[in-house]
Amino acid sequence: MVLHHNRTANTKRTFCRLAKGSFVVSRHIVKNGERGVHMPGLLIRRAHLIDLASGVDQIGDVRIEGERVVDIGAELPAMGNQTLDADGLCLAPGLVDMHVHLRDPGLTYKEDIESGCEAAAAGGVTSVAAMPNTLPATDSPETIRYILQKSKKAKARVLPVAAVTKGLAGCELTDFRALKQAGAVAFSDDGNPVATAYLMAEAMKQASSLRMPVLAHCEDRSLTRGGLIHEGEVSGQLRVPGVPAAAEDVGTARELSLALSLNASVHVCHVSTAASVAMIRAAKKMGVPVTAETCPHYFMLTQNKLLSRDADYRMSPPLRPERDRLAVLEGLRDGTIDVIATDHAPHAAQEKADFDKAPNGVVGLETSLAAGITQLVKQGVMTLPELLYRMSAMPARILRVPSGALIEGGLADFVLFDPQEGWTVDPAAFHGKSHNSALKGMLLQGRVKYTICRGELVYRG
Repeated sequence: MVLHHNRTANTKRTFCRLAKGSFVVSRHIVKNGERGVHMPGLLIRRAHLIDLASGVDQIGDVRIEGERVVDIGAELPAMGNQTLDADGLCLAPGLVDMHVHLRDPGLTYKEDIESGCEAAAAGGVTSVAAMPNTLPATDSPETIRYILQKSKKAKARVLPVAAVTKGLAGCELTDFRALKQAGAVAFSDDGNPVATAYLMAEAMKQASSLRMPVLAHCEDRSLTRGGLIHEGEVSGQLRVPGVPAAAEDVGTARELSLALSLNASVHVCHVSTAASVAMIRAAKKMGVPVTAETCPHYFMLTQNKLLSRDADYRMSPPLRPERDRLAVLEGLRDGTIDVIATDHAPHAAQEKADFDKAPNGVVGLETSLAAGITQLVKQGVMTLPELLYRMSAMPARILRVPSGALIEGGLADFVLFDPQEGWTVDPAAFHGKSHNSALKGMLLQGRVKYTICRGELVYRG
């Protein structure tokens, strides 16, 4: 794949790779850590264009001016534009990851907005919904404004998710209207469940009145009781306290019941159990306004990974038995689960060194697309256009943001990838600060080659 400029009588421009990941365009050097290469008048040629939402699945060209798509078609005239030859690559709307922990403010030794967005760009993700369990929690307009200001120079769009309760303490609701006005796109207390059904009902009602989603971490903490991993055969072998599947299932049942009673929408985060999948499926058949997500680790891995006592396989909710993994796959196959997100949760290496004391969470921004291609597309669970829809248009629709579409006049946010290229996950090569990947060492298929965000080249693989 070659990126170059067309020549005119008065101009001659070049694009070449320099040492240490630098690029030069018209003598402007962009080094690692800077946002990207602005390419006015970029023409992407001969890509396989894929966007299920707009009905596009064909070989074609895309012309970008500034931050917008101005033309889509076949054999578009160059018109003096810089061109990117994408022959053999798929071009799709940039991925929208609606569940990401950027750890900024307050925990920036694990990740920060810039490093997290660098990781996002490497994974073809152009928009990330940043969860509120920061220090301080994202429970004030001031913190929302801090996130938005800092993200202006980042390699992905950051969509702040505001806290449901002040300090994530589960006692008092935040000012939903003020947080929306400041720029929040959703509300969540993730990774804490909202403590009482009454408070969650009030949150759903307020969010519904503002036409904003509540992203629910479904867990009954009275049942978890400090458990480390799924309660079952593996926890027994390791002699560590377990988390029963019922902890997630009881939480899911509560939120679905509230959504039914109030006719208010709810989004169920990181679904991992067979019973939760079944309840969401039944709720949808009843007309409950519910959407749901899962993560690659839940449809690729099982609790057996924990036999190694490697804390990189610890997350919340925990890895489950094979029957739950298969149920999650079936939920993806039949549309019960709407979205694939990552729950990207970076932690420092020293924090993950002790299996019994490590915090829960794994990173996933740089591997999610390849994980989906490998486990879902290649195994016949869904088609490639369906996968991309679940990772772009659908999360954008739930969050009510104008991303996830390949249309004239739309945002110039794209991922270009080779669906056939295989690669081995090496966390040491990740672009974020933390390397706690549950997919480490796995051979995946599908590699991101370019990511374009706001009309700028922010990643070249």
